[in-house]
Amino acid sequence: MNFGVDEVRPAVVAIDLHRGHLDPTVATMPLPAEQSEAVIAANRRFLDNCRAADIPVVHLLTLYRSVEEIRTNPFWRTRAEDPSATRKNVLKHNLWGLPGTQVIPELLDERDWVVNTKRRYDCFIGSDLEFTLKNNGINTLLITGVNTNSCVLATTTAACCRDFAAVVVEECVDTMDGPEAHAAALTCVRAAFGWVMSGDEAIAAVTGRGGMR
Repeated sequence: MNFGVDEVRPAVVAIDLHRGHLDPTVATMPLPAEQSEAVIAANRRFLDNCRAADIPVVHLLTLYRSVEEIRTNPFWRTRAEDPSATRKNVLKHNLWGLPGTQVIPELLDERDWVVNTKRRYDCFIGSDLEFTLKNNGINTLLITGVNTNSCVLATTTAACCRDFAAVVVEECVDTMDGPEAHAAALTCVRAAFGWVMSGDEAIAAVTGRGGMR
């Protein structure tokens, strides 16, 4: 597989696989329960197989110190004022100390890296993600997580603009905004920013030795 790099040096970038999206008992911006279960199961399988292949896993975790850090964003402020918006709870989402800020336990391994300074859809902005990747020689990102049409799309776009090869792992991403938004985001990725593959295909492509168990 030609990713346009001289030597593929991959890492997983797992975006917001936390209880704030995926645990219906505490989630402030939840995926529907059935979708949450599917995302957790797919990511668990994919991440386990990446670790077995010595591909590092980086968890990106949204975490705000205060409501003011959220409401500085003009559009988000309007979502909080619209009771019909899927993101109407944005000003309550993943504030410091809330249980939603915890990575789903079954998706976190002691070998993983955690970047918990994510405060916008683009995981690179205001975080040390790029520093972490470049100082570990990473040039190819296998991107998973929530939501396909916001954080996943924004981060894939930013990765492309920073000259990383970006691969979105199709069964490991989803959105609370519905299937049309999910499909449209993947179409945008394929057209302009990177590759969309299954977990099997992604592991085979970056390792050259088969897929998932």
